Amino acid sequence: MSRWQDSCRKMAPHLGLVAVLLVLVAIFSLLSKNFFQWSTLVSIANQVPDLTFLVVGMTLVLIIGGIDLSVGSLLAVSSAVLGVLMATYDWSIWAALPVAVLVASIGGGLNGAISIGFGIPSFIVTLGMLEIARGATKVVTDSQSIYIGSRIEWFGQPLPGAFVSPAFMAAIGTVILGQLFLTRTVWGRYCIAIGTNAEAVRMSGIRSAPLCIGIFALSGMMCGLAGLAQTSRLSTADPNAAIGIELAAIAACVIGGTSLMGGRGNVVRSFIGVLIIQVLQTGLAQVGVSDASKQIITGVVIVVAVLLDALRTRWDKS
Repeated sequence: MSRWQDSCRKMAPHLGLVAVLLVLVAIFSLLSKNFFQWSTLVSIANQVPDLTFLVVGMTLVLIIGGIDLSVGSLLAVSSAVLGVLMATYDWSIWAALPVAVLVASIGGGLNGAISIGFGIPSFIVTLGMLEIARGATKVVTDSQSIYIGSRIEWFGQPLPGAFVSPAFMAAIGTVILGQLFLTRTVWGRYCIAIGTNAEAVRMSGIRSAPLCIGIFALSGMMCGLAGLAQTSRLSTADPNAAIGIELAAIAACVIGGTSLMGGRGNVVRSFIGVLIIQVLQTGLAQVGVSDASKQIITGVVIVVAVLLDALRTRWDKS
């Protein structure tokens, strides 16, 4: 196989997802005269940073064979810490942000330490963390929304003369770093190997536990950055923020080709999955689809993506 053919083979999944994205854009442009406009594209670009951060961490967790159901609650608790420190104690964003990210990272690290250390399936551990972090969020905020205002809004608003925000650029940078980690580092290859056959990795003498715990902590750190992105977009720390976003994060990863069985995934394709979900939700809203119908359609997309993943896994094994 020539180098050109090999490059085409590697790019085919990316191009397929881009084609799906363009088809969706074309369909909604025909259905709604307001969809293919500059303002809509700007809106989509500046609504995806929080989900993009979550998807980077979720992709790596799924690749090692785990799952993290607590990302929405960890996002909320980091946002709550950010809001209290900035609005109540008048901390600057640069002082409050490390604390908020650290809190979410500790939550993610605990997920990994308990799951890996005690051999408990990660979906059970992270389901417990989902409730713990959501409860902690309500305690920190006293179940009240905390308005921060212009001190944080700048991060989520488009830059003068540009159509994207600092949050969007930071999210894109994180996607690039995540992809480089996965494809250009030994640790990234270990992640794929662990998800493919953890026992073989252990027999080869590689200590996989610290790496797996680190991946969960990294997912928590992404939740902290997602908390910053969402808080800056809403100007408010909301104790009920990001409820159910973990399903959107998992869906984006699966749409992008990340296997729920572990061992396969791609951060860039997961980001394209984020764009597909956001275009779908924005387009459905513009054509007047109700929230209930949007949930049904989004659920159908998730189920179809999971079915395709299962069929692809079965086909790979045959």
